[in-house]
Amino acid sequence: MFIAPSILAADFARLGDEIRAVPSADWIHVDIMDGHFVPNLSFGPSITADVHKVTDKPLDVHLMIENPQLWVDEYIKAGAAGITFHVEAVDDHVALAKYLREQGVRAGFSLRPGTAIEPYLKDLEHFDIVLVMSVEPGFGGQSFMPDQLEKVRTLRKEIDDRGLHTLIEIDGGISAATIGQAAAAGCDAYVAGSAVFGADDPDAAVRELAEIAAG
Repeated sequence: MFIAPSILAADFARLGDEIRAVPSADWIHVDIMDGHFVPNLSFGPSITADVHKVTDKPLDVHLMIENPQLWVDEYIKAGAAGITFHVEAVDDHVALAKYLREQGVRAGFSLRPGTAIEPYLKDLEHFDIVLVMSVEPGFGGQSFMPDQLEKVRTLRKEIDDRGLHTLIEIDGGISAATIGQAAAAGCDAYVAGSAVFGADDPDAAVRELAEIAAG
């Protein structure tokens, strides 16, 4: 089980301090947005590399961008331990996953809430992670969409039935009030932004989320 605080919700004027304030985190989640695939901009490879310098936590990079295949090498150089891209943004998701694995990076795919999971189930063995979006991608602080847990349940059954090791990650509206539902549906990893960096004690928030998810 993994808790991945999203720095999208951190104070960028104090980013190093914010990251160091969550020593109980398993991963650091880095949201990359290009203003095209999603209607918001965040940051790019240089900031990602700076984040890598201030933490030994694995960087869980989520590319919410068009043509991610043109950019993955930059994020690998920046220190990404895992790269998740959107299936809606590529022509050949399996080819890109194979390339990422060849570079020694964890390969993940994500999909918008309105995109069905069923067409991608046959390709799960090529992926280390599937990131289920429980909000519309592009902005932090949105409300959790419980209907997306049906995708999680579908994935959990497929992964278990086939004996795969693919992790199910969920991102969007994850808090102490919602993480239990996600855990019960079968998630392995949880991205939390506002619930962590908006807390008075971010590391205590991480520990609380982990405790609830563990049941």
